[in-house]
Amino acid sequence: MAKLEEQRGLNGAQKAAILMLALGEEQSGRLFALMHEDEIREISAAMAQLGSVRADLVERLCSDFSDSLGGTGNIVGSFESTERLLQRALPRDRAQQIMEEIRGPAGRTMWDKLGNVNEAVLANYLKNEYPQTVAVVLSKVKPEHAARVLALLPESFAMEVVMRMLRMESVQKDVLEGVERTLRAEFMSNLARSTRRDSHEMMAEIFNNLDRQSESRFLAALEERNRESAERIKALMFTFEDLQRLTPIAVQTLLRAIEKDKLPIALKGASETLRELFLGNMSERAGRLLREEIDALGPVKLRDVDEAQGAIVLVAKELAAQGQIEIGEGKDEELVY
Repeated sequence: MAKLEEQRGLNGAQKAAILMLALGEEQSGRLFALMHEDEIREISAAMAQLGSVRADLVERLCSDFSDSLGGTGNIVGSFESTERLLQRALPRDRAQQIMEEIRGPAGRTMWDKLGNVNEAVLANYLKNEYPQTVAVVLSKVKPEHAARVLALLPESFAMEVVMRMLRMESVQKDVLEGVERTLRAEFMSNLARSTRRDSHEMMAEIFNNLDRQSESRFLAALEERNRESAERIKALMFTFEDLQRLTPIAVQTLLRAIEKDKLPIALKGASETLRELFLGNMSERAGRLLREEIDALGPVKLRDVDEAQGAIVLVAKELAAQGQIEIGEGKDEELVY
């Protein structure tokens, strides 16, 4: 294999591969555990083809990475800053395509994204596709979502799709990739351009700014008319990171009420500010033990972190409903003495 000597010719995957090899197996394994399958595949391919890399090149890459990380200071991630970075690194049309995908439905893979597309919107698009294509798509999304889409397709067309799905064996990789390319180019791109801000998210922000009495009144009325929308809004109204608004007394009350095994997992994925808020309201010994538990966890699945954080948020809401803590005040709320 060729010997790598120049830093300029390296792409992002090659630089990442070199850095991970320099970190060693244990640390690299932890990083791989946090990556998506596509990222692992890309970096692994680059790693396998690196060949011999000069020691001074490895040192320069590590030094550049350390300098850029240490000199950054506070950073703000936004659609605009992301788009500027992409346009500097990629051709304009490719950067635009990626941004359209990001602005579209949430999800790491195409099939994750489709699972978050409204069934009526997806059915309206799929009814104009070949039955075989629709069969492939519905076989890749969650069964409950596929069922809702299937019910909205014209009956004769839907039955044709069902028959194709019954006869379908394993889908060849090139066929699957072709369907993904078509969906990305024709459907997701147009959907991202036409997608507006989620109305439930907007209403959650409005409800967050209501006084508690008005909030309860509106939510109760909404539950009578549309329970699903009410639940979605309530879920969006208060997140784990919002616990930063709690007073020290409220944090201590919450600590006494939650399941202790949930806390290390929840704080594993929390900001340092929120982590310090909890640790600062514990005894020195309890705080030290909690830090050790967090460090000992190693890589944790994002799903497990979300579940643990959600359980703690639920307890906080229950304590608030009982009047034991307040979770609605902002940091700048005025006090009367």
